[in-house]
Amino acid sequence: MSGDYDVVVVGAGAAGIAATRRLVDAGIGVIMVEARDRVGGRAWTVATAAGFPIDLGCGWLHSADQNPWREIAEARGFAIDRTPPPWARPVVPKGEPGAEQKQFGEVIWKFRGALDEFPEGVPDRAAASFLTPGDKWNPLLEAVSTFYSGAELDRISVRDLARYGDTGVNWRLVDGYGTLIAGYAAGLPVALGTVVTRIDHSGERIRIETSRGSFSARIVIVTLPTNVIAARETLFAPALPEKIDAARCLPLGLATKLYLALDGADEFNVESRVFGNALTAATAAYHFRPFGRPVVEAYFGGRFAAELEAGPPDSFFAHAAGELGAIFGSDFVRRIRPLAEHRWGRDPFALGSYSYALPGHADDRAALAAPVDGRLLFAGEAASRDHYSTAHGAYLTGISSADQAIAILTRQAT
Repeated sequence: MSGDYDVVVVGAGAAGIAATRRLVDAGIGVIMVEARDRVGGRAWTVATAAGFPIDLGCGWLHSADQNPWREIAEARGFAIDRTPPPWARPVVPKGEPGAEQKQFGEVIWKFRGALDEFPEGVPDRAAASFLTPGDKWNPLLEAVSTFYSGAELDRISVRDLARYGDTGVNWRLVDGYGTLIAGYAAGLPVALGTVVTRIDHSGERIRIETSRGSFSARIVIVTLPTNVIAARETLFAPALPEKIDAARCLPLGLATKLYLALDGADEFNVESRVFGNALTAATAAYHFRPFGRPVVEAYFGGRFAAELEAGPPDSFFAHAAGELGAIFGSDFVRRIRPLAEHRWGRDPFALGSYSYALPGHADDRAALAAPVDGRLLFAGEAASRDHYSTAHGAYLTGISSADQAIAILTRQAT
């Protein structure tokens, strides 16, 4: 496989799809090159034997009132569920919230509020520095950090967290976020199952070497996840150590979802949540009956998720069964069975879930996004200053990189 193009887009995730759609609409000769045998990247909806779709990757339309994917979904007739997320409501699987849950709710909102108000003009530091020493809720605050950042608080830049833009509106797509994003790629030129091995930008045209031949282009848009870039120092020729360094300082955290089928689900509150063990960071969050379905969505993050990913095939289920059995009794365990999971940290084309910035490295997002020689452009959620870790952040950087490419090609033509 080979070809000469104006633009080659490396990666067919949300950023790559957005960029390619924009370029095709502008009449630019472009192709996406994707290592997987599917489009969508870390957005992935799969069908289940239970008869409904589930998102193994991103699942929430964060900042939905401003999210361009929400606009695309509406234009394409997708059903949008506007039920508030479980983390925004004091709900429990059965009965009413207890005093402990209410107390933790107050603690976490106060903690997050302090992080969000961190001023720009002072030196950056780790989010863990905001913990109250010896507080009984610290382990659970650590666990929750792994759910939204994919890493523990000692690894998280406060400045990066403070820059994150969030309107607080979080909706979902009944048919799956991954379904929408993959569907948006329909009809776009893409080479699937094609692993990019080197991007040689030493000549007049850029040569993209792959597992199935080579391409040449005037401009390349790189949308690879940071962990993939960081693991491949020889990806660029000549080498681009500043890009490798930026990628390493914006690693992908880990958030792994396990879906459980639940028999007799009707006795549990719809869209409710419970933590497995509030006394340790090595715990999961359990979302009961999303969309009213007979399912429990278990959420694992950070170092704990990495340990389980390195374990046997039933490691996530075994832990979930142990925690839920301790809460609801041993009979409950006989009512659940594993439905689906995906180990993103072991996925060679992701090596993680979504990006965070190490302390002192929030500005590396701009370094990652910066063009090289007006010919190598970079996009993806990690390249977004204030919408990182989201599919809409990836979309916006993809559109921005496509517009840059169009402007460059237009100047060259005049």
